[in-house]
Amino acid sequence: MFNTHTIPIRVRYTEVDSMGYLHHSRHLQYFEMGRIELLRAHGISYADLEREGVFFVVVKVAVNYKAPARYDDELTLTTKIARQTPVRIDHTYELLKGKTLVADGSTTIACVGRDGQLRAIPELLQGHGES
Repeated sequence: MFNTHTIPIRVRYTEVDSMGYLHHSRHLQYFEMGRIELLRAHGISYADLEREGVFFVVVKVAVNYKAPARYDDELTLTTKIARQTPVRIDHTYELLKGKTLVADGSTTIACVGRDGQLRAIPELLQGHGES
């Protein structure tokens, strides 16, 4: 199903703070990885979209930190399209270490052109997720 995708992530040394815990800012990078890999899994290249003048900007983000992760932990990130409109996509995320919820969150991204103005999401991305 196009609206859900899961990727494995191993916490790298450069992603932890001085105490060895996954730094809170990395969760947002993981969420971005999830969005890009969701597209890639269905044959859509974000790099190709950008070359065509289609960009997605984050307009809203929320992260709920539930449990720590440490260097070398194996995590699983599930990214879902929760809602999609003609110009916006809402994603939700669950980051797990085994069965333990490390964090969950959500983002809203808007589709813009090279000029930074809202534009319609390309047809190849239409109809995915709930309205």
